[in-house]
Amino acid sequence: MKLLEGKTALITGAARGIGKGIALKFASEGANIAFTDLVIDENGLSTQKEIEALGVKCKGYASNAANFEDTEKVVADIKNDFGRIDILVNNAGITKDGLMLRMTEQQWDAVIAVNLKSAFNFIHAVLPIMMRQKSGSIINMASVVGVHGNAGQANYAASKAGLIALAKSIAQEVGSRGIRANAIAPGFIETAMTAALPDSVREEWKMKIPLRRGGQVEDIANVATFLASDMSSYVSGQVIQVDGGMNM
Repeated sequence: MKLLEGKTALITGAARGIGKGIALKFASEGANIAFTDLVIDENGLSTQKEIEALGVKCKGYASNAANFEDTEKVVADIKNDFGRIDILVNNAGITKDGLMLRMTEQQWDAVIAVNLKSAFNFIHAVLPIMMRQKSGSIINMASVVGVHGNAGQANYAASKAGLIALAKSIAQEVGSRGIRANAIAPGFIETAMTAALPDSVREEWKMKIPLRRGGQVEDIANVATFLASDMSSYVSGQVIQVDGGMNM
């Protein structure tokens, strides 16, 4: 039997990148997939077809994760379409980097809204469903920056640190209802975003990593699958750094 057979996963910001990688891995393990993005464009429709090709049910939903009312509506739609929600992955995120002295209020507010408030919105909407089911796994996609900070990313670091504390708090609140909450903190992951960096920057980063390489999207997806499955039934309130040993 596959690890996630019969489960339904809701993944935010999953039309591309790490979110898409997690969705494909979950689907390969038997999970039905509901995913959200700001718009469901050609990328979103392509992702939906790729997931459906794995033999599971999948549907993409256009939703502004930072908007409370939008989130309440989309979660209700997903519950009606799929019947249940067993796994929530709060993956939606943006960056608007800049040194604190030059950072605008708009840069700060936008990152906190998309990265952190969106997780509040989705957890708030999904918890009643999971509580009725007496089970559920919530996974917040944080970052090593949320553990150790990073110059020029005060807004991003604060949002990711918030996701870690949020997971730990939710784990304490609803553990008695059979619901687990954890966070994943990726390090330097090979994505389209990091591929655009100069080779010199990429090589400098790799020299700081004991494994001497960047991580792959699959590395994150594998840890997410563990946390989503019953293999981690006694794991809650944890932050797992997937960074090749960069921040021990």
